Parts: sequence; C-alpha cells; structure tokens
Amino acid sequence: MLVGIGFRLGWKVINRLPERWVRRGFSVAVEILWRRQGHGVQVLEGNLLRVLGPATSGKQLRAVSRAAMQSYGRYWMEVFRLPAISTDRILRDMKVNDHAEQALADAAAGKGVIFALPHMGNWDVAGAFVVGRGLAFTTVAERLKPDSVFEMFKGFRESLGMEVIPLDKGASAFGVLAQRLRAGYMVCLLCDRDLTESGVEVDFFGEKARMAAGAAALAVQTGASLRAVSLWFTEDGWAANVSEDIPVPAGGDRRAKAAAMTQELARAFEKGITEHPEDWHMLQRVFLADLDKNRLPGTGT
Repeated sequence: MLVGIGFRLGWKVINRLPERWVRRGFSVAVEILWRRQGHGVQVLEGNLLRVLGPATSGKQLRAVSRAAMQSYGRYWMEVFRLPAISTDRILRDMKVNDHAEQALADAAAGKGVIFALPHMGNWDVAGAFVVGRGLAFTTVAERLKPDSVFEMFKGFRESLGMEVIPLDKGASAFGVLAQRLRAGYMVCLLCDRDLTESGVEVDFFGEKARMAAGAAALAVQTGASLRAVSLWFTEDGWAANVSEDIPVPAGGDRRAKAAAMTQELARAFEKGITEHPEDWHMLQRVFLADLDKNRLPGTGT
C-alpha cells in the first residue's frame, strides 16, 4: 500500500515542482542508495563488470556503477515529470540516427516495425517521442506488485499514447502483437532479459545470458522489420541509435531463426552498452552464471 501511495504522490506532486529541485532530490536519494551497496547495486556492478572487462579495477567499477545509479535516478525523475515535459521539448531534444528515421518512415507508411530495446536511457521518453511523431505503437509491461502500481504504470503509459498489454497474458499477448504488426503498426519491446523463462541463450559480453526471444519470433512470424535500439542520456536531452533491419535467416525452423535473430540483437545491445555503460540500468541478473540453476529450463530436479 505504501509503495502505491508513493507512486501516486510522485505523479501528482513531482511534476509540479521546479525541475532543479526534483533533479537534486533524486540525485541525493540515489547517492545514498549507491553508498549502501544493497542487492540491486551489487547485481548492477556484477553486470557492469562483464561490460568493462575483468581487468577493471574496483575504483573504476565503482565510478561507473555510481554514474549508472545516477542515470537510473534520472530515469525515474523523468518518469514522474513526463506529464509536464512538452512534446515539443521531447521532439527537439531527442537525437536519432538515420536508421531511426528510416524505421519511423516505414512505420508511417504502414509497414510493421519492431523496436527491440535494452534497459537503457529513458525508454518512456523514447515512446513519447514516437507518439509525438504521430505513430501508434504497442508494448507489453511486466505486472508489478502491488497491482495498484502496475495499473498506475499502465495508465501512465496509455496516457502518453501507448497501447499496453500485460505480460502475464502470455500467448494471447503474442497474438495481439502479431495482429498489430500485420496491420502495419509498431511494436516496442524491452528484450535484454528473460521475464518468461522461455527465452533463448545468447553470447553476451563473452558469457552466456538469457534474453527474451519474443521480438525475433514476431519478426519471423509476421515479416515485420526488426531493429535494435540503444538509448542514452545527453546533458540536456536524450539520444537513440537504431540498427539496420535484422533479416530473417534463410535456413532453420522458426525457433532456430528466432534464436539467431535474438543473438544479433544481443550483439547490437553489446555495442550500445559498451559505448554508454553508465546508461544500462540492469539491476537484475541476466547472465547464466548468476541465475538460479533450478529455474532454468531443463535443469530442475
């Protein structure tokens, strides 16, 4: 109940306060969390060590994890303030590359497009940018606890113009996403960790990791364009780099094709995260070496 009240107050109060006050408050709060070295920070540092390499010193790792927590704090600050951030500002201050422009043009022309993203930068602002460009898109959302928090997040994202499908609808969610793509709409999915335990193993920063295969499976089934997206913060705004279209392999069954395409997504995510490690907000385990072996498919007793 207290969590729900906190989120409700966040959206009602924070977007009415001066931005500099809110930014300072979130910065101080995140600094305290980082210094406490709680579970989430420890997991974050374990993930970042894979990105930075085993030769990274403790001092270097701590500097990047501190910057990553500040980036994560900025994400939450902007989420609560997003209703007060004008569309004009988002369109002006979101910098995108030529592949992004091509993908948006394809979507505007009625071609199905899938944007696959890691937990980088501010994906909610990126969604508001897409909507601000006049495009409708569908996404899925993890069902948070308590339910009141999930419903608030769902309502918040729908108020920005997104269609949100709860992840727990399973196969029916996949079917709805496929329908949207065949109708020429865009689908945006966070893919750098497996929330369903039905993902695929990929090589990621020299280790095995599990990633969601839904985006690739949708591309295989519908023929929609699949593109990897990297997001990061700039001093005064945001930036996005979109990959070229990831083609469906010629050989193999649907599962093999989806696995191969998910590996291509992992490679694209590697590049983006390596360039902006401080903007990868991965406070959950993704590498097989860190996961509970009893929960992995085929390893239970």
